[in-house]
Amino acid sequence: MKLLRDLADLPAAVRGGAVAIGNFDGVHRGHARIVERLLIQARQCGGPAVVFTFDPHPVRLLRPQHAPPPLTWTDRKAELLAELGVDTTIAYPTDDALLQLSPEQFFKKIVGNTLQARAMVEGTNFFFGHHRAGNIEVLRQLCAAQGTALEVVEPLMLAGAPVSSSRVRQCIAAGQIDQANQMLTHPYRIRGMVRHGAARGAKIGFPTANVDAVDTLLPGVGVYAGRCTAEGATWPAAINVGSNPTFGEQTLKVEVHLIGFHDSLYSQPLEVDFLARLRDIVQFADVDALKTQLARDVAAAEKAFQQFAHEQP
Repeated sequence: MKLLRDLADLPAAVRGGAVAIGNFDGVHRGHARIVERLLIQARQCGGPAVVFTFDPHPVRLLRPQHAPPPLTWTDRKAELLAELGVDTTIAYPTDDALLQLSPEQFFKKIVGNTLQARAMVEGTNFFFGHHRAGNIEVLRQLCAAQGTALEVVEPLMLAGAPVSSSRVRQCIAAGQIDQANQMLTHPYRIRGMVRHGAARGAKIGFPTANVDAVDTLLPGVGVYAGRCTAEGATWPAAINVGSNPTFGEQTLKVEVHLIGFHDSLYSQPLEVDFLARLRDIVQFADVDALKTQLARDVAAAEKAFQQFAHEQP
């Protein structure tokens, strides 16, 4: 993975290739289609395949109250793009100076002078420059004037609608992990720090890691099957997103039971993949009823984990 956060002293190896500009939040299958064409354009012009993205998302500066929660953090985004074949991801530090550039100024500064792009690949809904004044037609004119090849990629359709970050976000917020993962290039992942909780899970035989400070979108309330990496191994997991109504708690929490894992994870970072939704959160009559259901959840989570592993190429 090659991730750059600064355009100062840009390596020569990053210049003169094919460039795709956008947020690439979530790195979904629509993004993968753009990257596929980007790699072809890069080979044709004999240069690198470069993705130019923004950190933070411009909306966080322009309209922070309307900024959607991200689907990926920057390093994860670069990792996923590298898996698709991208040579370098540039996460440009978004600031007011960048947002004030007209489409022509942005193109000249970033695409022309800095990246010296020989080709560009974009989706049909690409906008750039101050007030998003630049669209694909403006970009087409600017590329033609500079002698830069431009390929416009049509949206990827799934179940009659375009695959997009906003659509993925809607599915995740609704707890529709299966639908979201069909659109993503990798199962949906969150990260956070493991903090001390009430330790009730350990007392009833199902210890959980309480994951705090999650900086991406949380899936809707429910119980999920997932997987985690800890101590160099991958573990199946049963994940509870929500409260503990059986114990009278209403606080939203993320609790992860790593199946077969017995060591401590306190104060460690943890990344969690969501593979499938198992059920809604319900209040049980007593602890014994809860334990019975948790045993079912663990069995279902392990089955989902094994099925996912079997389906991988």
